[in-house]
Amino acid sequence: MIGQSTRRPLSSWRAVLRRSRQLRQHQHQHQLPPFRTMATATTTANTTASSPPPPPPPSAADIKLPKPKISEAIGRRRRRNSSSSTDAVSLTHSSRHGGADRAKSNRPQKPVRSAFAVYPRVASARAAEPAALLAYHAQQQRRLDRTGARGALFAKGNADAAKPGDVLQVTTRGGGGGEPFAGVCLVIRRAGVDTAVLLRNHVARVPVEMWFKIYSPNVAGIEIVWRRPKRARRARLTYMRKPKHDMGNVDHLVDAWRRTRNVFTSKGRGAAGKGAKGARPGARR
Repeated sequence: MIGQSTRRPLSSWRAVLRRSRQLRQHQHQHQLPPFRTMATATTTANTTASSPPPPPPPSAADIKLPKPKISEAIGRRRRRNSSSSTDAVSLTHSSRHGGADRAKSNRPQKPVRSAFAVYPRVASARAAEPAALLAYHAQQQRRLDRTGARGALFAKGNADAAKPGDVLQVTTRGGGGGEPFAGVCLVIRRAGVDTAVLLRNHVARVPVEMWFKIYSPNVAGIEIVWRRPKRARRARLTYMRKPKHDMGNVDHLVDAWRRTRNVFTSKGRGAAGKGAKGARPGARR
């Protein structure tokens, strides 16, 4: 071995000496001669031939590896997670399929698991108990408008209802029989029992706007004097306050409406006949 190692470079001498020292230690432990000869090789071959064959190595199936030990904390955590997932599955399946304990699966020992638990929908509180304010408004409307004519006059579903742009006349109750106020309707504010309309007219060439609550006991009657020929494209006609769109005084529309009403009343016919009968021929009218 030393002869073979002399061919190596000088830098490997240290490794050669270390290997030779290790070889000597190995031979000393096993009590072998320092140098192997033919006799030792023959003897070793004979001894190996006469000795019984070694047992075959064990197969992989016969080898039993020890199971890894799981700490009590990890095992407790796994049991807790498995129980929570099983509860979630039971809740999900029971809410969907009428109270079954477990979800259907091809493997009964491992049920289907869901990430989220589905609970039944909570009943609406408004359906069970309606809003107190809406119920109060309905009660007051029934008390103040027993026939329902006021509500139908401003209902959205009524085709003949008053709309923004129409001329309305409101008669109020007062000490001396309040004088009616007529004007073009600018806004209809629907707020239950507080429903109101805004009317605009010119009195002595001064623009006047007044709010009237339709369910108020002080309002004796509301009548439609004139209807807008074309439907307004806005719900609030506040642009009619400008001089360009202002209708001005609507008394001429009220007078024409009153004349048409008097034609079909007995009072109007009687007044017309009495005037014609008492008039002298040639008198100036």
